Amino acid sequence: MTADQILLGVGLTLVLAVGCQIVAARFRFPAIVVLLPVGFVAGALTDDINPVRVLGPAFTPLVSLAVALILYDAGLALDLKRLRGHTGRVVVRLLWLGVGVTWAFATAFGELLFGLSRGAAVMLGTILVVSGPTVVGPLLGFVRPVERLQHILAWEGSLIDPVGGILGALVFHAVLTGPHGSPLGRILGFLASVSVGLAGGAVGTAVLWLLLGRMRLAETLATSAQLAVVVGVAAVCDVLRDDSGLIAAVAIGVAVANLPGLDAPAGNPFLETLVQQILGVLFIAIPATITPSSLKDLIVPALGLLAVLVLLVRPLVALVSTLGTDLSSGERAFVGWMAPRGIVAASTASTFSASLAAAGVPKAAEILPITFLVIVGTVTLYAFTAAPLAARLKVRRHAWSRPLLVGGDAWVIDVARAFRTVGIDVLMWAGVEHQREQIRQAGLELAPGELLAAATGAGAELEGITAVLLLTAEDDFNALASTVLHGNGESPVYRLGPPDRRHGLVAPYTGGRILFATALTRIEIDRRHRDGAPIVTRPAAADVPAGHDILFRIRANGALAPVTESAVPPYEEGDVEVLLGPAPSPPAAAG
Repeated sequence: MTADQILLGVGLTLVLAVGCQIVAARFRFPAIVVLLPVGFVAGALTDDINPVRVLGPAFTPLVSLAVALILYDAGLALDLKRLRGHTGRVVVRLLWLGVGVTWAFATAFGELLFGLSRGAAVMLGTILVVSGPTVVGPLLGFVRPVERLQHILAWEGSLIDPVGGILGALVFHAVLTGPHGSPLGRILGFLASVSVGLAGGAVGTAVLWLLLGRMRLAETLATSAQLAVVVGVAAVCDVLRDDSGLIAAVAIGVAVANLPGLDAPAGNPFLETLVQQILGVLFIAIPATITPSSLKDLIVPALGLLAVLVLLVRPLVALVSTLGTDLSSGERAFVGWMAPRGIVAASTASTFSASLAAAGVPKAAEILPITFLVIVGTVTLYAFTAAPLAARLKVRRHAWSRPLLVGGDAWVIDVARAFRTVGIDVLMWAGVEHQREQIRQAGLELAPGELLAAATGAGAELEGITAVLLLTAEDDFNALASTVLHGNGESPVYRLGPPDRRHGLVAPYTGGRILFATALTRIEIDRRHRDGAPIVTRPAAADVPAGHDILFRIRANGALAPVTESAVPPYEEGDVEVLLGPAPSPPAAAG
């Protein structure tokens, strides 16, 4: 290809990737649903976006490093504290059962339905064991299941990708060597790959601990350091053992997210944007390598394989994995209906299919188009059925049920308690340790990470944050955080206003949604609460009792409607009100 064609191909790929994401956001469905078919159609219409033609031999290693960055970002969102008890047990079972059972069934039906050779069928089965955060994360964000399901499926997706990648590399070499390879040697090879990945993860974590924990790099440089370390470690690991860089990337992400002294919470805007664009580009580029003619005779048997994976294999794995746990029947059913395939399946199929075909393995060229059809089928099916199923199974959160309250004063904690009594799921953050301890003692969930990271919703997409209430005693922080968050997402942001124009350098001069009636300032609420005024809830009525001030209305569907200085949400039948009551009168003096 000429330089102009390469330039056009790169530019067109990025434009299509971003364009598909914009369309998906506009019509509120997962972007992957449109990315895959658009990439396929674009590849059929022009050769300019075919990555094999544009990048040549550089395509495969670039995909490997890109996937490593994706898995590092996924690792940053994995909280080890969540992987305990029944949740941890289910995740572990989903991993080892899911890999073994899916591999066996996909291999058997690959031979039966497509007439693949044994080597090609085993390779296909290995590729299809993965799921991955690239599709699970967006689907969960779209469906918004209850928190425990969110954690189980996120952990499974993030951990099964590197395992599947390494198995794929080992099976690839086993198919090439045929029966001459030793089973013990293959087991030792797998353990060696895992060891290299974990060792690389330890080295990368140590370097980031030095850079982020000791040197305290500024935010921009800290992000650059993370990218450099993850890419560098993954590259070295992959050179030593194929695909071990994926394990290293996940290990670094999990360690950075969970070790004390490291300031790299999930939710870094630049990293999130980079990962989103990498995903978009890969999901455009890889389908572009598939020709329409290669799919002609595969669609009908692919539907059969899809039915086996979705209706038999996944429910069976989920049933066994959740036996003896405290998951409800609805939660178990939902786990059995969520196993889409993603970018690791696509990238490994793209790599191994061509190489095995070149080595003369019969029908190996069909591995990539079959994988493409399974990816499209699972993603489309789950994207359009998971949300209504979650609602039917009663495992979906309310649309407005998880506000983040930033602040730790006593009255703020009482507001959170009031929310919880009426079924609102609350997340809190406070910067002062004694306030954080009071939040813990109140039995409320405390967000991890730094103040601005929590306020800007670090991990908010994963956790389902639906509104941010800035209720700290620092007027300037409330104002600045509100400004930073304005337009940063769909969740509304509210803040306390300053008592008057003398409080704060910027607070009196910035806009935003100011909470509560003009006379009900932060100082006034705090004073009344300290004097004994309670935070109470009651079924809404047209009139507010004397001496009370309304703070929030909670709609019958769980939506949170705060009072602002410009408007009081209108009364609706079925509402619940959160009120600030009057301070108790002092006892009368004895006569």
